[in-house]
Amino acid sequence: MKKKLLSAAADTKLLFRSVPSVITALFTISVVVMNILANKTIYQNDFLAIDGGILVSWLSFLCMDIVTKAFGPKASTKLSVFAMLVNLFTCLMFYAVSRIPTEADFTAFNTVVGGTWFILLSSTVAFISSAVINNFLNWSIGRLFRRNPDGKLAFMARSYVSTFIGQFCDNFIFAALTFMVFAPIYWDGFHWTFIQCVTCSLLGAVLELLMEVVFSPIGYAVLKSWNRDGVGADYQQGAAA
Repeated sequence: MKKKLLSAAADTKLLFRSVPSVITALFTISVVVMNILANKTIYQNDFLAIDGGILVSWLSFLCMDIVTKAFGPKASTKLSVFAMLVNLFTCLMFYAVSRIPTEADFTAFNTVVGGTWFILLSSTVAFISSAVINNFLNWSIGRLFRRNPDGKLAFMARSYVSTFIGQFCDNFIFAALTFMVFAPIYWDGFHWTFIQCVTCSLLGAVLELLMEVVFSPIGYAVLKSWNRDGVGADYQQGAAA
């Protein structure tokens, strides 16, 4: 057991030395900002609810797709766990600041940054679950393209399919936990039906997929430059050793 833990720690250290810092920074920031923006609903009707997080959620999944292709699904999942831990730490700091008494009235600020514990729990479970699904599905689809695994078609196929399914799972797990489990208890009986959760999750995933389609050429260009520069080669060799 000790040997496995030491090996996993060494693998993680090598991973964070190998993944370009820009990607790590963008991914982590996107996860934190996504959870902050999710506090505001920017559109809602009987079948669809869109929060501000949709503006950056595509970046989180695009970063996962890039890292999965270059470093593998386990590496991308480790990066996802790191980003979520940073988000939890950020939320803890926000909550601490919101509880500090002040002479001026900061009620609105405290309400926004203080957060709600079950929403944070739901978003954490949803993101980690969807990250695992996205990363390993992306990797599995990529293995089907044996003739040209590094081609544009392969990248688009694995990104589009994994993003759509991953985003749907993210949306549905969050909606189900928040509006079917916790909201009826803590929000005076307010709740969503199962059909509402599925419908909103599906339509939200479609919109997020469209965002991925628009920005995925950037991800493919990044991967091509990584291939030219040998980014990830040291990690792949170390993981295989």
